[in-house]
Amino acid sequence: MQHSLQTPRERLVVVGNGMAGIRTLEDLLAKAPGRYDITVFGAEPHPNYNRIMLSPVLAGEKTFDQIVLNGLDWYEANGITLLTGDRVESIDRVQRTVTAMSGRAVAYDKLLIATGSNPFVIPVPGATLPGVVGFRDLADVDAMLEAAARGGRAVVIGGGLLGLEAANGLKVKGMDVTVVHLMDTLMERQLDRSAGTLLQRELERRGIAVLTGADTAEIVGDGRVTGVRLKDGQVLPADLVVMAVGIRPNLALGKAAGLACGRGIQVDDAMVTSDPAILAVGECVEHRGQTYGLVAPLFEMARVAADRLAGGTEAAYTGSVTSTKLKVTGVDVFSAGDFSGGKDCEDITFRDAARGVYKRVVLKGNRILGAVLYGDTRDGGWYFQMLKDGQDVAAIRDTLVFGQGYQGGGAASPGAALAALPDSAEICGCNGVCKGTIVTAITEKGLTSLDEVRAHTKASASCGSCTGQVEQLLALTLGDGYQAQTGPKPMCKCTDRTHDEARRAIAMLELKSIPDVMQALEWTTPDGCASCRPALNYYLMCAWPGEYKDDSRSRFVNERMHANIQKDGTYSVVPRMWGGLTTSAELRAIADVVDKFAIPTVKVTGGQRIDLFGVKKEDLPAVWADLNAAGMVSGHAYAKGLRTVKTCVGSEWCRFGTQDSTALGVKLERLTWGSWTPHKVKLAVSGCPRNCAEATIKDLGVVCVDSGYELHVGGNGGMHVRACDLLVKVDTEEEVLEYTGAFMQLYREEARYLERTAPWLERVGLAYLKQRLVDDPKGRTSLNARFLFSQSFSQDDPWAERASGATDRHEFSLLAEVG
Repeated sequence: MQHSLQTPRERLVVVGNGMAGIRTLEDLLAKAPGRYDITVFGAEPHPNYNRIMLSPVLAGEKTFDQIVLNGLDWYEANGITLLTGDRVESIDRVQRTVTAMSGRAVAYDKLLIATGSNPFVIPVPGATLPGVVGFRDLADVDAMLEAAARGGRAVVIGGGLLGLEAANGLKVKGMDVTVVHLMDTLMERQLDRSAGTLLQRELERRGIAVLTGADTAEIVGDGRVTGVRLKDGQVLPADLVVMAVGIRPNLALGKAAGLACGRGIQVDDAMVTSDPAILAVGECVEHRGQTYGLVAPLFEMARVAADRLAGGTEAAYTGSVTSTKLKVTGVDVFSAGDFSGGKDCEDITFRDAARGVYKRVVLKGNRILGAVLYGDTRDGGWYFQMLKDGQDVAAIRDTLVFGQGYQGGGAASPGAALAALPDSAEICGCNGVCKGTIVTAITEKGLTSLDEVRAHTKASASCGSCTGQVEQLLALTLGDGYQAQTGPKPMCKCTDRTHDEARRAIAMLELKSIPDVMQALEWTTPDGCASCRPALNYYLMCAWPGEYKDDSRSRFVNERMHANIQKDGTYSVVPRMWGGLTTSAELRAIADVVDKFAIPTVKVTGGQRIDLFGVKKEDLPAVWADLNAAGMVSGHAYAKGLRTVKTCVGSEWCRFGTQDSTALGVKLERLTWGSWTPHKVKLAVSGCPRNCAEATIKDLGVVCVDSGYELHVGGNGGMHVRACDLLVKVDTEEEVLEYTGAFMQLYREEARYLERTAPWLERVGLAYLKQRLVDDPKGRTSLNARFLFSQSFSQDDPWAERASGATDRHEFSLLAEVG
């Protein structure tokens, strides 16, 4: 009998779940899949995300999910053990093990340190006061968003790249913001004085106060920050202070392990430390006396480290020339290289004051030494490539400042300019993707759309500023075979069908299951994905109430568990309070649950309910059982459905109230709750035009007046505030209920999954809603009847009798899966 012995795989441990460490793994898996048994330690409780996109998250332009680079499924698919929220505290180089704060010890054959950097905190009194934050990770963004939600004043210390992005985000979120900068010019490391002045004027035009040449003496506060005192004696009031004065390599782990360290953990050209078994990449390293805080050098280091880990012997990192782009919407700033000028240097400058455009190219020996662009940064990549290549520009010197399109005697098409770039030219700075990588992916993998290029290369998947160039590369590579996408986009990468096409097919072909839809519409994947499955599940449930059985596997985890997952892995539970009303019995039940399950935080929400934070996953079924026993059902705070109906006390108590708004709010909530909708829905009823319940920024709001009720629709009080449009004025509560049911059903039947009522209304138009709901009484009655029919299934459940009130038919069958 013959036996085959399989050689055990080498053990690779990565300390750091950030962009540098995981990019190294991506490159390694492409070069040598299966070579290592890989374990990744991450100090944060998240999968790998794009740290340079935190600014758009702060400004509300991106969600966290949109900046995740590698979801948990990626780690699982590649056999990687991911240990989040567990910081590595020590390295035993003799035994070759690392030990984390949890006490977990993991052995390694090769170790990769990618611990990044720490924000520099200026050593002034008060720097550790509550209310003083850095701007380095998602926890910092969460702290800033929480502060911004309360309003007030923010002081940002530091007028560099991060400081200005933080200032812009906080201003967008409604805070009064002042930037305090020690130097005389903003972003002095990246911009010359002229560009810095233009940038300052633009920020001030946006309402951000800027103080340059200002030195911080003290952060003031008694128990919490209240202001910033400058050395000239001026005190700036502050409810929040953001420290953004720079970063320092996080070398503590390497230093404690006895590795050679200077400003960072020292590495050679192979990214190997003073210990041959340990490599290091990213912001934590020092290479040839230099440290780097921008993404492009990190990815270049990752490429070399991956090659060496894969067994290569020739790849070498020799340093980087860097470029910078400010991520503030509407402000185009780019710089690269050394623009300080000096002996033997010459400047070529272009100014267009009316357009707010400034360009400066610094030459030395007919080669680009540095470039600064403000207001028009389209040629930044071209200048940067020539700078890195050391190209002689003498032949194009006369037209150099006008950009790549003007070379050769006149303006050329953008496509021709892009075609002239070498394959090594970087297209996507956020993810370090060059032209050659994109073109190769298009040709070898048969890619034909922007979404496919994003999925395979990550180009254009972050800030989106390179989207135009990626689309041009598609056109150049495919020629007549490329059709730029117009109109609605496909649901996801699994199909070329749009949301509207899928809904029409479900109705016309009487498709009544997700596999039926995928088969009939020729899905390219067997089981779909996290984008299309929840959408199809909703469309089927809406089309066939009473026939289609909800597929719990196609729901987001928060909907399955009837609880909101929090960043520490616990959950929050929100029982429903009809119209914001509660009783002593309900309050006692909540108090008992809090005590019984040691729930750490209880908060009154903006929707007039009580939120229980910190519930353990294993306790969820028992928590809901106890609340149900007291007659309380799910508040669906997680759901694509009705969240709340906010009310004021109305005519029952308020001397200004014109109608009983509280009672009407309860009726509306009992009418609409439990119904699944394309996105979350919030209602409100204000008892008079003073509008204390904020009815005019809800998906549907009722404002009571002396002569009846005004119905307002399509509002949104979230990231992008939208005031409602007045739909109709009616005389009776019965009419309010009928219009509400008809509006909800029209939204359910015609909006696309994950489309709020505000963008839906803007897409179809108010006139269309009035034609369907106001001008067509029979149609309105029919819509309302269909809504009530659907609700008869959504709220029909044997738990209803035991809970003294209706409940979602899926509530406890889904919760059973949790336990």
